[in-house]
Amino acid sequence: MYDAGRYDVIVIGAGHAGVEAGLAAAKRGAKTLMLTLNLDLIAFMPCNPSVGGPAKGVVVREVDALGGQMGKTIDQTHIQMRLLNTSKGPAVRALRAQADKVLYQQEMKRVIEKQENLTLRQGMVEELLVEDGEVKGVKTETRACYYADQVIITTGTFMRGKVLIGDIEYESGPNNQRPTITLSEQLDELGFDLVRFKTGTPMRVNSHTIDYSKTEEQPGDEVPRAFSYETTEYITDQIPCWLTYTGEVTHQIIDDNLSKSAMYSGADRGTGPRYCPSIEDKIVRFNDKPRHQVFLEPEGRNTDEIYVQGLSTSLPEYVQKQMLETVPGLEKAEIMRAGYAIEYDAVVPTQLWPTLETKQIQGLYTAGQINGTSGYEEAAGQGLMAGINAAAQALNKEPLILDRSQAYIGVMIDDLVTKGTNEPYRLLTSRAEYRLLLRHDNADLRLTDIGYEMELIPEERYARFNRKKELIQQEVDRLTGYRIKPSEEVQQIIEEIGGSKLKDGILAIDLLRRPEVKYETIKRITPPEEKLPNDVEEQVEIQVKYEGYIKKSNQQVDKMRKMENKKIPDHIDYDDISGLATEAKDRLKKVRPLSVGQASRISGVNPADVSILLVYLEQSYKTKSAANE
Repeated sequence: MYDAGRYDVIVIGAGHAGVEAGLAAAKRGAKTLMLTLNLDLIAFMPCNPSVGGPAKGVVVREVDALGGQMGKTIDQTHIQMRLLNTSKGPAVRALRAQADKVLYQQEMKRVIEKQENLTLRQGMVEELLVEDGEVKGVKTETRACYYADQVIITTGTFMRGKVLIGDIEYESGPNNQRPTITLSEQLDELGFDLVRFKTGTPMRVNSHTIDYSKTEEQPGDEVPRAFSYETTEYITDQIPCWLTYTGEVTHQIIDDNLSKSAMYSGADRGTGPRYCPSIEDKIVRFNDKPRHQVFLEPEGRNTDEIYVQGLSTSLPEYVQKQMLETVPGLEKAEIMRAGYAIEYDAVVPTQLWPTLETKQIQGLYTAGQINGTSGYEEAAGQGLMAGINAAAQALNKEPLILDRSQAYIGVMIDDLVTKGTNEPYRLLTSRAEYRLLLRHDNADLRLTDIGYEMELIPEERYARFNRKKELIQQEVDRLTGYRIKPSEEVQQIIEEIGGSKLKDGILAIDLLRRPEVKYETIKRITPPEEKLPNDVEEQVEIQVKYEGYIKKSNQQVDKMRKMENKKIPDHIDYDDISGLATEAKDRLKKVRPLSVGQASRISGVNPADVSILLVYLEQSYKTKSAANE
């Protein structure tokens, strides 16, 4: 062993969680080391070459609003961008981008290499250095010892990773990379509860062997779009995806070979993702469906590989070939990489504080798929928070905990550390009770102040953000004070959009509240003194139209925060609280909630238990106050 250096924060892994963790810690001023198995696979996309989607796309914007990197990099390297759910309300809209996955990796590596306070090195971490319940550093397989009092593990699906294809299995991380074995074994020895999860990926096929005439083209949006609030230049040269479908013959082949699948949920393997099922799972669970969508997604501008989205599988390779031959357009498709499942260890996330620091080992954090999540976006959000908080601990600053009303990131982390997960966790809009507040369009308004406070948002960007807020408020104030008269021109404009004619004068803001009236209509009637940016106009329209719903949601948030403000002392002994159900005591002792609000969300803790806990805390407070008098 030799002393390879001392740092404030060490990040193990350089996937989507690792890069955000390392960049955030370094930006905050912590001397940071990032160790990864392969410098050529930083921010690698082993599964779908895309970023965003419902809920996930909002997380990417939240990461950007807090000063993270994912949004900036995908804006610079995508091959297609689309805004989803445009026909629905703003609470469920989200961006999704197809990535040039190699270019994405290269750009992310460039950013990391240029980041001040951040050292990037290749190495396999074999051991955590732990003394008296505190982490002190790490040791690599080359016997280099790096020392730090804060270590973040972001190993993704590499911990005791095992690839499964039919009846073939071998130890491996994603894309035939080396798995992490000894680190998983040490966590087990340190007393961490680990679970076995699995996920899968479809085959990749050669683009030149696809008959695209039998598929439906899926182009990107013509309107320039971006994830990052800093992006000013847009990629207009987009590459389409294509849509085709499985059929009854496809389903029969899969059904006949189910016993040969390692991914199928009926097999005695780790738990797979319910919300991103394999094609085997789809056939079994939705056997009434005559067909399933299959999206053909290019993996980049300079490769012929096409990702066959919708055919995630671990059936034997020859069965995968048979399947493809029954899908329109893929009858002669040549497989370049076979689909496979990967099984791996994950940490039971209820062993974490909301800062993502582990409860067992002080200074040790975990982020990403090691915490039982799925997806690049969920990993990036956790990595950012772990990096912020590890640096805070190293520099004696306050930690950051986002609540459920502030961000999808807050919803995700609260779900993980409070409820845990018995399957790979995926963010969904339905998980957020305040999703009208957690929109794609307002991530900057929710989080940029926090990102600036965390020292991740530069002054110039913060000034632009404050100017945007001023313009929004000025325009809302203007519309609030401007009365529209029922002139002939106004009546004609309203009639054109299918609205009811005015009987009397009306405030512009009240006219905008009408369902059929858009801000574009208001501009025709009463244009602002200066041209407003598109995102300002969007915010004015949403804030005005949904004011009542937003106000109601904020009232619910206020009630929730009262419960969150009722803190639970660290030293509380739940066994001393008479009346608590046995299950509630067990769950409370295991999770160790920081507030009554968090306690109320623990599975197995019912409203009666919460009431008893509130009474106990109130009595304890009175007793303590009396003793101090």
